[in-house]
Amino acid sequence: MENLEQTPPGTSERGQLVRAIAASTIGTTIEWYDFFLYNTATALVFAKLFLPKEDPLTGTLTLFGAQFVGFAARPLGAFIFGHFGDRIGRKATLILTLLTMGLASAAIGILPTYAQWGVTAAWVLTLLRLLQGIAVGGEWGGSVVLSMEWGPKRRGWVASWPQWGVPAGLVLGNGALLYLSKTLSNAQFLAWGWRVPFLLSLVLVAVGLYVRFSILETPSFSRVISENRVERVPSLKVLSEQPREIILAALLRVSEQAPFYIFTAFVLTYVTGTLKLSREFALNGVLLAALLSLFSIPFFGWLSDVIGRKTMYLIGVVSVGLFAFPYFILLDTRVAGLMLLAIIVSLVTHDMQYGPQASFIAENFTGRMRYSGASIGYQLASIVAGGPAPIIAVWLLGGAPWPPLTTQTLLLPQYKGSFVPIAVYMVGCAVVSLIATLLMPDRSKVDIGQEYELGRPAQEPVRRISPAG
Repeated sequence: MENLEQTPPGTSERGQLVRAIAASTIGTTIEWYDFFLYNTATALVFAKLFLPKEDPLTGTLTLFGAQFVGFAARPLGAFIFGHFGDRIGRKATLILTLLTMGLASAAIGILPTYAQWGVTAAWVLTLLRLLQGIAVGGEWGGSVVLSMEWGPKRRGWVASWPQWGVPAGLVLGNGALLYLSKTLSNAQFLAWGWRVPFLLSLVLVAVGLYVRFSILETPSFSRVISENRVERVPSLKVLSEQPREIILAALLRVSEQAPFYIFTAFVLTYVTGTLKLSREFALNGVLLAALLSLFSIPFFGWLSDVIGRKTMYLIGVVSVGLFAFPYFILLDTRVAGLMLLAIIVSLVTHDMQYGPQASFIAENFTGRMRYSGASIGYQLASIVAGGPAPIIAVWLLGGAPWPPLTTQTLLLPQYKGSFVPIAVYMVGCAVVSLIATLLMPDRSKVDIGQEYELGRPAQEPVRRISPAG
């Protein structure tokens, strides 16, 4: 077992780092391409095809509820794949997550609609969204850990590249739907055009698998194996040993994740439904902002190596809170240039957090439980932040149809149809994350190749068990 940490002859560590970054980035790009396709299709297509008898608002709320299933499944995926990632390795587990996501997305591309299957179509769509959520829940932690453990010296910059997959997937997903919506008639787009991007997932998955099969296991996990420190049930172990870090990891994401889905998913409904502007304008704005994120995410990851992870993250949390009201004020001008400015700046405030976030979270978990701990903490935010955000935003705008919880009983009447409650909600998210970030330990300078636990020096021996359990 001693040479598990060694790379094969003729293979440099730098070469493996490049491969690891490429494998992580390509994989997360594919995963988020598939995930965002559903987000965009929910706002633009699914309400018409899978719930045609519902009014537009109820249909949108119902399908955002199905979308929430995908978010609720992400902690489950984190627990399942985190277990295997810390037991059998990062590489093998990431291959499984990629296959799960690709096959689920391709199945959406051939799924019959309400007209053919009735309500069964909506249930199957929800089940496929569940599988997407499980896959994404396991993908993020593995990709971040894989790249970070191969590049321990500049962890902020290295671990930001898997994050880069989010705007890349958003660009590809929205770009594909935008292109097809422009080149096809509305009838053609609704009949079959929207399916094409989902079916393309199979091609992208093939590329991702080719890249992932070419990488080696990380030195950090190889050391865990060689020293017989593999945990029997790492997902349960990290919950008992590092619950504080898991909770703080989830809460510090609230100001990043909830506003992000308002900025990228709810904004499509807001611009087309409330402001009565075109679908293409909304998609173009989000697409342009995502293109800028391709540069800003790795930049802020790099900057966190210079000024510190926590400092960079705090700047991002405060920025998103301060921008909540200006964001909607600029949108409501209905002036194209000002609206584009709002959409672009909104993702910059997000990227200030998202760039350093991966390393900030993953550094707080010891090597033998890093995949599990980082994944579970990161994905728990999906339940309290990302998943509910579009639903809460639609409801706060004044469209809650469920008696007796009507707009009149829960909101001041003068705010019905106003953005004010949504902006207040975003500020509240920023306050939650501000407190969590201040409480989260900053391990930017810790040697992640060594085992460390709360209250125990890094060099103190930990309990050893065999890899077989």
